[in-house]
Amino acid sequence: MIEYAGRMRTRRLVIPGLLACALAACAQPPADVAATPPAASASGEGGWLAGTTDEKFDTVAKQLRGFDMAMVETGYRYTEFHWAVRDRNWGYADYQIKKIRTAVENGLERRPKRAKSAETFLTIVVPAVEAAIAERDAALLDDLLGTLRSTCNTCHEAEKVEFVHVGEPQVRTTTSLK
Repeated sequence: MIEYAGRMRTRRLVIPGLLACALAACAQPPADVAATPPAASASGEGGWLAGTTDEKFDTVAKQLRGFDMAMVETGYRYTEFHWAVRDRNWGYADYQIKKIRTAVENGLERRPKRAKSAETFLTIVVPAVEAAIAERDAALLDDLLGTLRSTCNTCHEAEKVEFVHVGEPQVRTTTSLK
C-alpha cells in the first residue's frame, strides 16, 4: 500500500510537469518554419506586383517616388485652387487647400529632408489661407494667392529647383462651379 501511495504521489508531480512541457512545445513553431521566408506571390492586374511582402513594398515605394509626385499633385491642385478663389467658390477653395496640404505632407513623409523648406508654407501660409476662406475674406484671399505662389517659389529656390517657377494660372483645367 505504501508503494502504491508513493507511485501516485510521483504521478501527481510528474504528469502536470510533462503536460506543461508539452503545451509549451506546442506553442512554439518548429525552427524550420520560423526560418522559412514568406512565399512570393503576385497581385494586381496581370500580377505586376510580385515577390515577397518586402519586395512588394519596395515596388510600391518606387511607384510613389519621392517629392516630385507630390509636386505634380500640388501643381494641379494649386491651379484648381486659384480658379476657385477667383470664382469665390469657397467650398472648392477649402477642399483644394486641404488637398494641397495633404499632398505636401505626404511628400515630406517620403523626403523628410525637405521639411525645413516647406515649414513656412505649412505652418504660416496655408493656415492663413484656410482662415481667409473660413472668414470668406475675398480681398485677403486674393492677396494670399500671391503669397502662396511666392512661398512655393522660395521653397523651390531653397531646394535647388529654382527652374520650377510657379506662375499665375492662365488656363482652367476644369470648371469650378459654386
